[in-house]
Amino acid sequence: MEFYKVVALALVLIIGLTVCLSGTAEAQNLIIDALKIFGIGYVVTVFGGQINDFINNLANQKGVSWEGTTKVVPIISVGAGTYVGAAQVVGPQDRVDTVQAVGQVEARISGIRGRYLIPISTKTPGSTLSRIQGVGISGLIDFRI
Repeated sequence: MEFYKVVALALVLIIGLTVCLSGTAEAQNLIIDALKIFGIGYVVTVFGGQINDFINNLANQKGVSWEGTTKVVPIISVGAGTYVGAAQVVGPQDRVDTVQAVGQVEARISGIRGRYLIPISTKTPGSTLSRIQGVGISGLIDFRI
């Protein structure tokens, strides 16, 4: 299974680089942004445990500790299904284990931007979103695209 992920990643990179080198500036920017988003999602999925340990160690240095379990998961824009960052969730072990991602709903009203972050049980865009009760967001990692 891991072999197929590596092959898929290589194909995406090859196609992306081909389009970037031969396309218009707008197409190049679109492909580069898509590769960044894919890369961020992949890194968060593969290295979530190490990112979680880093955040916990950083918090411990400042005298902050969590009751319960923490885990780092990707943030998914609800409706679009694109990875835009990572979030650390905290709560009871059994509930944190069921969190697969954090759904993000963003709204802008008269120059004010609001984001609603929801721990959810799926990474699949378009599937039924199930909020995990009793789990909170303890940290955010944003990547500028």
